[in-house]
Amino acid sequence: MVIIGLAGVVFGASMFAYYASSAPEIDEELLRDPISPTFYAADGETEIPYITAENREYVNYEDIPKAMEAAILATEDNRFYKHSGIDVIRLGGAVIANITGGFGSQGASTITQQVIKNSFLTNDKTLKRKAQEAYLAYKLEQEYEKEEIFEMYFNKILMSGNIYGFGTASEYFYGKPLKELSLAETALLAGMPQSPNGYNPFKNPDRAIERRNIVLGLMEQHGKITTEEKEQARAATLDDSLVAEENRQQQVPNAEYTAFMELVEDELEVLDGDYSLDEGLKIYTTLEPYVQEKVNDAMASDLFFDEEVQSAMTVIDTKTGGISAIGAGRDYTGDVRHNYATSKDRPIGSTIKPLVDYGPAIEYLDWSTGQTVVDEPYSYNDNDQEIRNVDGEFLGTMTIREALYRSRNIPAVKTLQEVGMENAEEFTQKLGLDFGNVYESAALGSPEKNISTVEMAGAFAAFGNEGSFTKPHTIKKIVFRDGSTEQIVAPEPVQAMKDSTAYMVTDMLRDVVDLNTPGSTGKEVAINGLDLAGKTGTTNYSADNLTDYGLDASSAPDVWFAGFTTDYSISVWSGYPNRKTPIDTASDERLLAQRLFKNVMSQISSPETASFEQPDSVTEQVVEVGSDPLKLASAFTPYNMRSSELFARGTEPNSVSQRYVVEDLKTPSGLRAKVDGNSAKLSWDSSDKNVSFEVSVEVDGSRSVLTTSSSKSYTYNGLEEGKTYTFRVVAVNDTQRSDPASTVVEVAAAPEEPEEEPEVEPEEPVEEEPVEEEPVEEEPVEEEPAVEEPAEEEPVVEEEPAVEEDPIDVPEDPTEEEESETPSANSSGNSDNDQGKDKDKDNKIDQGNKDENKN
Repeated sequence: MVIIGLAGVVFGASMFAYYASSAPEIDEELLRDPISPTFYAADGETEIPYITAENREYVNYEDIPKAMEAAILATEDNRFYKHSGIDVIRLGGAVIANITGGFGSQGASTITQQVIKNSFLTNDKTLKRKAQEAYLAYKLEQEYEKEEIFEMYFNKILMSGNIYGFGTASEYFYGKPLKELSLAETALLAGMPQSPNGYNPFKNPDRAIERRNIVLGLMEQHGKITTEEKEQARAATLDDSLVAEENRQQQVPNAEYTAFMELVEDELEVLDGDYSLDEGLKIYTTLEPYVQEKVNDAMASDLFFDEEVQSAMTVIDTKTGGISAIGAGRDYTGDVRHNYATSKDRPIGSTIKPLVDYGPAIEYLDWSTGQTVVDEPYSYNDNDQEIRNVDGEFLGTMTIREALYRSRNIPAVKTLQEVGMENAEEFTQKLGLDFGNVYESAALGSPEKNISTVEMAGAFAAFGNEGSFTKPHTIKKIVFRDGSTEQIVAPEPVQAMKDSTAYMVTDMLRDVVDLNTPGSTGKEVAINGLDLAGKTGTTNYSADNLTDYGLDASSAPDVWFAGFTTDYSISVWSGYPNRKTPIDTASDERLLAQRLFKNVMSQISSPETASFEQPDSVTEQVVEVGSDPLKLASAFTPYNMRSSELFARGTEPNSVSQRYVVEDLKTPSGLRAKVDGNSAKLSWDSSDKNVSFEVSVEVDGSRSVLTTSSSKSYTYNGLEEGKTYTFRVVAVNDTQRSDPASTVVEVAAAPEEPEEEPEVEPEEPVEEEPVEEEPVEEEPVEEEPAVEEPAEEEPVVEEEPAVEEDPIDVPEDPTEEEESETPSANSSGNSDNDQGKDKDKDNKIDQGNKDENKN
């Protein structure tokens, strides 16, 4: 064991010596001056003009107030004047923490080591960097006095944005020199280096006060101040000490990228690696300057209907999750700014429905886009509160596709109940969303916690990226001061849902923005030639709010739109800073978010933008709407009951609906007509039950229906001499018609008076002028009534029903039945003449339409 221990010491010492030998030389210029970072846009070449020149006021050691020094030492390195660059006691505690919590879980850097790291070394947590840092810290302590090293740290440290050093921070935040600072103000500044932007009192006053109080506690612990002094300082407020907003210096001269670069700074602070903007880093971002320009133009456009209404927008690369641009508000300047794009203080309304309702239903329940729900009077299960649709109406049975593009509320709540709250939570968490506990009201956009436009755009991007989700981010990689060491920091994509779920939700959201889909809510964003999907959202005031604020039912505090293509995902919020001021949804004000979306998406999208591609895991089937369980449409299903819907492969229905498939009705048999004077009494037989019989007559080329009843006889009155009557009888029920049976009655004409003969020269030539009128040819016409006279007693006894023509040998084309939109069966029975067939077909169509309406 001794030998092994000695070997370990020798090996460690050798390794330390090796790493130390490759450490850079100490450069006094780098020790005293911070090195500004360089930011690059998404193309990796375009520099972003932001905080590239530091703002720094140098303070000599003798001018540093003792209270300021005491606060810094108590917070950062209380044993600074006792160690030689490395605090062995503090290091031992850090070693134990790293053994129990993993390497790098706690640091033991002294102020000397921080000066070395910020001046010469990279930020990675490796043995090499730690060895070099310790070696150079010891070397720095040998070459410089403690006061000189403290002065380097005091002036070099980043305080916020491009503000370096405590002296500069004192003037910027408090408008006075260090010597005039109170204890509370001193403690606040001393605590800022740990998270310069996070503890910025202008941006995050609550966090700044919390950090200040921790510093005051450390000062008391190390004997720098008394308990009474601590309590008095903790009682101080920020409002009385910070520089007034109108007197603050403009920290960022170029405001074009301010909101985006703030996200970069915030992201840099939370990255694992303790990166700092004063280390000369090269930071490669996801910013697309052209896209940011279009967002800025939209936020300053005349699309806004008054000066007070606000909006926010986030544009994300659908494939990578990188934030391409961000619109924090209409006027995002000055040092006190509210970023509406990252804030989470507004509910998202119906924009949530694909996320907690229909997406999880497809993912976990294997629902198709044709799954049906009923829009009917309904209440929440947990509190019996009645749920209302925006129009106050109920539309009955519909597919979830229709429920989504019409944004119906009751189907959404029913869907969430079927999905289950745990499944909904799991689904949204995979999309980087934290809605807290999901309750029934979340189905309509009122979850326990709200989300931002950044999170919304990131979640919707996963639908357009085959279910793959990448957390929205602004930094792709960081290159360190040496120019060769780099670290990829962009988050890795995860498969948040099945690709079938992503495509099926996307396809439903296409209908939301389809100009040709009746009832769709997002038509305003439609862009010609661009395959686009999206969802609208509107929030509501409670009944008490409407009363308290004096508003009407058309008032809404927020309107949203989130949509995506295969290239970009954009989320937009619009509303007033004061929630009491409403947007009028009865006017075009409700379209503001959609119009901002369209304005930007239409300009940044390429004509070559790829369309959404249906994966092999999805199939398309024609189903019968309303069938439960869902069934394939049959050849007899009416067209208004058919719908082409998507299924995850393997979940398609394999049975055909039999609802409209019935046995053929037989043609009535034995149809006969008995003539008595001017009446014809019809009678017939039929073996079918529960049918009615439609009786029609055709005379002089005109056809009309006489009656429809269950009786098997009918008497027609009004026969006229010299006319031919064709009677037809068809068996009918709710869904079908038989082929017709028919019979013909010809009524003989009475002899004409002589004086009338000239008026009917072709018919009566025999008696008047037989020679001139060639009576030989006409006589048969005149003689026909005479031949028929005996038939008056039994004119049609010998006639047999429906034998007017020979049966047609060629079977009917089945597509004719489909085109008529009515199921029929013409496979048996007698056929009428061609004209009768056509008219019968028309009657079938009419009856079919009536049947469809009835259904």
